[in-house]
Amino acid sequence: MLLAAAVVMSNLARIERTPTELVLTNGIVERRIHLDRFVTTTSLRRLDTGNEYIRSVEPEAVVQIDGKEVLLGGTTAPPNRAFLDPTWLKSLKADERSLRFVGLEEVPLLRPVPHTTTDNSPWPPKGKAVMLYFKSEVLTAAVRYEVYDNLPVLAKQVEIVNRGPASVRLDKISSERLSVVEGESNVEAARSWRLPNITALTDMAFGGGTVDAGSAVHWDVDPRYQTQVSYELKTPALLDIHPPVGPGLDLAPNENFKSVRSYLVLHASDEREQKSLDVRHFFRNFAPWTNQNPLILHIVSTDEVKVKAAIDQAAECGFEIAILSFGSGLNMEDTSPGNLKKFKGLREYADSKGIRLGGYSLLASRRIDDENDVINVKTGKTGGAIFGNSPCLCSKWGLQYFENLKTFIRETGFHILEHDGNYPGDPCASTTHPGHRGYEDSQWKQWKMITDFYSWCRSRNVYLNVPDIYFLAGSNKGAMGYRETNWSLPREQQHIHTRQNIFDGTWDKNPSMGWMFVPLVEYQGGGAAATIEPLKDHLLDYELHLANNLGFGAQACYRGMRLYDSPETKAMVLRMVGWYKKYREILESDIVHLRRADGRRLDFILHINPAASPSAMLMAYNPTDERLTETVNVPLKGTSAKIREREGKSSVIKVKNGFAQVKLDIPAKGWTYFPIN
Repeated sequence: MLLAAAVVMSNLARIERTPTELVLTNGIVERRIHLDRFVTTTSLRRLDTGNEYIRSVEPEAVVQIDGKEVLLGGTTAPPNRAFLDPTWLKSLKADERSLRFVGLEEVPLLRPVPHTTTDNSPWPPKGKAVMLYFKSEVLTAAVRYEVYDNLPVLAKQVEIVNRGPASVRLDKISSERLSVVEGESNVEAARSWRLPNITALTDMAFGGGTVDAGSAVHWDVDPRYQTQVSYELKTPALLDIHPPVGPGLDLAPNENFKSVRSYLVLHASDEREQKSLDVRHFFRNFAPWTNQNPLILHIVSTDEVKVKAAIDQAAECGFEIAILSFGSGLNMEDTSPGNLKKFKGLREYADSKGIRLGGYSLLASRRIDDENDVINVKTGKTGGAIFGNSPCLCSKWGLQYFENLKTFIRETGFHILEHDGNYPGDPCASTTHPGHRGYEDSQWKQWKMITDFYSWCRSRNVYLNVPDIYFLAGSNKGAMGYRETNWSLPREQQHIHTRQNIFDGTWDKNPSMGWMFVPLVEYQGGGAAATIEPLKDHLLDYELHLANNLGFGAQACYRGMRLYDSPETKAMVLRMVGWYKKYREILESDIVHLRRADGRRLDFILHINPAASPSAMLMAYNPTDERLTETVNVPLKGTSAKIREREGKSSVIKVKNGFAQVKLDIPAKGWTYFPIN
């Protein structure tokens, strides 16, 4: 028996050169770049389906220098932008704005983020890379392309170097511009458009949202495409990857610039689960630190006696991380000798117990003062930022903030940073902040400030909880996606929300990429009906919180002062943690979404991993007050499978037309699991 989404292991990356073309391929995807007289991508394909994604030619990059647009590659206009007839290439000419193409060479793959692997996964993923070089009297430029073994992914990045005698201003840069086959055609304006069957991701991503909607990714209309069906020429069929603002940088002589790093995931199917699996596999390979998934206790005090007691319980119960949480009183901006000594001592105590200790710091969703806050370009005043008010990371306060955090982490040896209210993308119109010139360069420099800091943390193996999509910049985990006030609802309702939130959040994240919440103590209200304390009085709810989160392979913020308050509570936590660790490999594997929780009937998911044992795990829950029985279809491959419920005896079930029938019989408010091989 094998499961859906089996991994192909024989498609090795290669780069081929002909007199007129450069081809990057791995047997799954292929990019063809024309090199005769002009440079342009002529084909972007899935080889297993034959699907072509390119409908017309574009330059390989578009750069604005000192207000003047220059191109890397590009051609004169083709006769039609709906499709590309290969014979047209003979009559096209190089765009006169293009820099001269001067050569290419294969180069090693880069490690864009420092990372020491703790398993057998390679970093970076294995593959091939090539650089195309362009030149003018003032600029040299290089376009890096990468293709990888066994993955439907192509990467790209552009480097610019000022070779002139004076500084130049890099106003804008589009590092990828592709005329893509439209996802759908509508004559009238659509309420929402189906996008082309490509997921574009970049390391310049912020402001929350889904992982496949990075801040530098833009799906634009293309008014040059005059033969499209849309009457108003509004089809989103132009992929343009560029910073939302700027970068607006002044490059001194011999200074270089690297663009955002972009990735194209080419899908073979537009079926939601399969596309989702493609994206989740991307993150497993290109942000392998997100596969780390430690059990975390959030401690709501900095009293040394209480913190040590909580650390003791975390160690006894098999937890792996303790965070001095929001509301604990920790101030990581305080680098006074006494503060550093106190928390270094607590970190050393945690180390002695096998627990990694870290802390919480709030950044952008706060107000500092008029001098240091983001200035609104429309009003010339503070206010109007994404969080209302926000400090500018390049203000005097912002620069000192990052130095303080580095000092605190270095001196205390903290292993974890929960970085809340991180940079959401606010540009700043101030002309007095020391870290940026004005509005045009403010977003790029703030983004570089925070991503350089996250890279520094990654180099020290500091685990990063960041409630945003900074995964490709080094963060380990973001919020799964939940409304904070829901943890003030009655406990019974919280369980439904938990399973709904993880079901929804794992469409574009692996279970290890998103954290959830468990209010051991009161959080934002709700009183006794919402909290689990006293723990011994709510054992069934406490166990179900663990079963909900661990059963999906997701970790939660278990926020309180302790994990147990009685022998019975401790025994339950140990049992649930032991169960999780026994099946950890499969529980942290890919999720197939089967039925979302609705509070009225059984809900269930399937974990799959052909390399694990067991190779699948069906998790099922009964939210009602009555025992429920139902036979459900479980997607499997092969003709038969071995299955057991919990730790019972295995039996063989038939697999027909890709499904096996499994009978669920779950008591009221209960849950169960089925290991499958």
